Amino acid sequence: MKILKVKASGEYDILIGEGILDGIADAATPVIRGGKAAVVTDSNVAPIYLESVLDSLKRKGVESFSHVIEAGESSKDLKHLGALLNAFAEDGLTRADVVIALGGGVTGDLAGFAASCYLRGVRYIQIPTTLLAMVDSSVGGKTAIDLDYGKNLAGAFYQPSLVLCDHSTLSTLSDEVFTDGCAEVIKYGIIADAELFDRLKEPIKPQIEDVIYDCVRIKRDVVEEDEKDTGLRQILNFGHTIGHAVEKLSSYTISHGKAVAIGSAMISRAAAKRGICTPEYAEEITELLSSYGLPTFTSYDPGMLFRAAVADKKRTGEYINLILPVEKGRCIIKRTPFSELEAMIREGME
Repeated sequence: MKILKVKASGEYDILIGEGILDGIADAATPVIRGGKAAVVTDSNVAPIYLESVLDSLKRKGVESFSHVIEAGESSKDLKHLGALLNAFAEDGLTRADVVIALGGGVTGDLAGFAASCYLRGVRYIQIPTTLLAMVDSSVGGKTAIDLDYGKNLAGAFYQPSLVLCDHSTLSTLSDEVFTDGCAEVIKYGIIADAELFDRLKEPIKPQIEDVIYDCVRIKRDVVEEDEKDTGLRQILNFGHTIGHAVEKLSSYTISHGKAVAIGSAMISRAAAKRGICTPEYAEEITELLSSYGLPTFTSYDPGMLFRAAVADKKRTGEYINLILPVEKGRCIIKRTPFSELEAMIREGME
């Protein structure tokens, strides 16, 4: 098992290994500290892992409740946030208690945001069960829900008290869901680790624990330097401006990982056309994404993509910060006027 410590507005450990879920209560007891636990999960994860988590907590004498949401992005909205907060109140949760998010990114985002709001903040534990959640959404304290106008437009920076990444849970994922997380893994190689980028040209599953560790280590380092996303942390948004636009236009029928892969390839092609990176490197990024079965083009009209992209929460006035690849393992943050963004979207589609 590998352990990383995060020192942000709150300190917490990230445990990465195989079989951690079997001893969930032992790992979580120091955080629960004798309180109750509200376990939030979704309709896909509940039949597989919920009972064993509840049984583990019961054996440790922890009173627990479960709340199951429908799997999918549509559950990450105001309606489900309100229902979850009311459920916490009905359970009699207090500030001495803890919320446990068991599942993928939607569950973690929704449960984390609810924990930040309820009683002005109760502790929560992230137990991600997808690759995407392990390497990205469960770490760093970004919690959010979607609004009608865009993805993650309401949320809070609220650090968990513990993150448990049991990569044995990845064996229950479909190939499609596992591949979805690979888009975020590749992102870390592009933005910060050339050696990781090259290692990903080999099969990922035999090296999965090391890969998760490297991705989480990169995110930990970035979050510790810029917790509130005002500077360096923005590099974690590589591929996301266009990616979020693709998600929105598809009404979230295109998954986050696939959308990010499209955004990553498009922004890389645009960067190459402007001399920010070489055409060879842009092609190398596209080929790596394609080798994982991820899409690198979209059929959406560039004007539609632009209009969806300017609703992104990362905009400032008439500008948006784009993350552009320079060389393997290094990106820059470029303050970009909307007129230039529209042109780059068109360039990225060529």
